[in-house]
Amino acid sequence: MRERTLERVRKLLAKAERTDNEHERAAFMAAASTLMAKYGIEALPPEGTRQTPGDRVVTLPGPWAREKARLVSLVAQAVRCRPLLLGRGDGGQRVHVFGFAADLERAELLATSLLLQMASGLARADLPEGVTAVRAYRRSWLLGFTDEVYRLLCAAESRAETEAVAGAGAAGTALVLADRRAEVDRAVAARYPRIRLSVPRTSGTGYRDGVVAGRRADLGRTGMPAAPARELHR
Repeated sequence: MRERTLERVRKLLAKAERTDNEHERAAFMAAASTLMAKYGIEALPPEGTRQTPGDRVVTLPGPWAREKARLVSLVAQAVRCRPLLLGRGDGGQRVHVFGFAADLERAELLATSLLLQMASGLARADLPEGVTAVRAYRRSWLLGFTDEVYRLLCAAESRAETEAVAGAGAAGTALVLADRRAEVDRAVAARYPRIRLSVPRTSGTGYRDGVVAGRRADLGRTGMPAAPARELHR
């Protein structure tokens, strides 16, 4: 079931990449994100089964290392993982992601695709007439793209959870999900007993354009390398 679902996701995304019709592309992407969310539900163990959360550290190189790290963090959060921004280390900005195996896999697949799409989208983005603060515009574009992708992923996850809880024989799904979230939170607290939260600020005017680009994002290709294949433009 797992391999069949992932293969269907890959085929949908391939169709989305080949078409020049924006309506077809949007339909393929919506179907792919929905399947990815359902896969997260299908991978849940039976109620009472005990699993241990895992973790991985992702390093995002410059340029725009913090913005890339924010994308990785929010994608992970949307698919039931718990990300922590560690700050800069050797090679770039680091994010420590905690979660169960299937959710870590989903976060990796999605974040890799979206990092590449964010890079290509920023490269194609035309500066509006009159914009002089180029770097501020581009940073706000990146934040807008990330926030919209996060919203779309959360919506797909919420629909999948609601359908699973309402489905026949799925009465224990809500309890399993709550238990897994608690397990992940305990794993994070054991490693990082003191956590400081921060909210990014932006002064640029590209946020709205980034949101529009995020709505067109392809929500799920494959593989997260230590560094994206293409760098974001400065």
